Formats: sequence, structure tokens, C-alpha cells
Amino acid sequence: MSDDTDEVLAEVGPRLRRLRKERGATLAALSAATGISVSTLSRLESGLRKPSLELLLPLARAHQVPLDELVGAPPAGDPRVRSKPVVRGGRTHWPLTSRPGGLRAYKVLEPRRNEVPEPRSHEGYEWLYVLSGRLRLVLGEHDVVLTAGEAAEFDTRTPHWFGSTGEGPVEFLSLFGPQGERMHVRARPGRP
Repeated sequence: MSDDTDEVLAEVGPRLRRLRKERGATLAALSAATGISVSTLSRLESGLRKPSLELLLPLARAHQVPLDELVGAPPAGDPRVRSKPVVRGGRTHWPLTSRPGGLRAYKVLEPRRNEVPEPRSHEGYEWLYVLSGRLRLVLGEHDVVLTAGEAAEFDTRTPHWFGSTGEGPVEFLSLFGPQGERMHVRARPGRP
């Protein structure tokens, strides 16, 4: 075992004792609640017995605390996505997925501009969701404007183009599956 692991395990006993005393529980009461013998609990608290998952799980349940709290696990890392924006064709893309291939997600900011649509087609499937502004979508014979809260999905083999309406910037999410993966939205069935 590494020195870090030994250090973490050495802190478990004192933490268990402190938690039990804060809750006003005796070793006998904790033994009754967990099925762990009083002598094992005493050895755990004094550091004479190394903690194991089979001992810590019932203790976490009895104290009604997460297992992480018993072992003093370090806090989880920063969960925020910190991607670097990429400017392509005047659009700013923030990649929201980092693994190559498969489904890719982007947050996109399209500046206000007037462009003549040039529909193109390619393999894949795309899903767009407008966060703010107005997004013009030309898809085959359709020419529609999506506003905040609206979404569109389409097979990218159909000639398509999307961009600013020219009225202002538009911010949207784009999910793209290069192999034609369709988006799956799971919802609970409605009640009759």
C-alpha cells in the first residue's frame, strides 16, 4: 500500500470514535445496530484493526453518513467543463465532449451576420437547441427560424445550413453523431 493510503486508513479509527461520541452512542449500541462485535469496533477505533468495506458499510448506514465521510475521502475535483473555444467560420464553438469519435456536443455562439445559405450534406445526425437569439435552419425544402427553447433534429445527409437570422447573435447547443446516431430522450410516461 502507498503511504497516502496508510495515512487515510490511520485516520479512520479516530474519525469513527469522534462520530460515535458526537452521536452519544456506546460501543454496545453500535454493535447491536451493525452486527459488528464490540471488540472489533474498539480495535477499529483505536487503529489496531484496519478498516474494510464489510465493516465500514454497516457503520456508514448506522451513522447515516456517506462512506466518503467515514474514510475522509478527498473532495471530488472541479466538475466544470473547461474547454477552450475554437473559432471556425466566424462561429465560436466550445466543445463539451472530450473523447474523439462518437457523439459530440458543442455550445455555439453565432454572431449577428447576414449570409446567403449554402446547404451541404454529409454523414451523421444533428440535434440543435437554441439557448438565446434566433437560429435560421434551412433543411431540404424547409426554411425555419428557431427561437430560445426550441430544438430541431435531422439527418445530415439532407442538405442543410444553419446560422444567424441577421437580427442578432444566436447561442445554441449542437449534438452531432458522425455515424448517424440519433439522440435519445428518455421521459417518464404520462399518467392517464
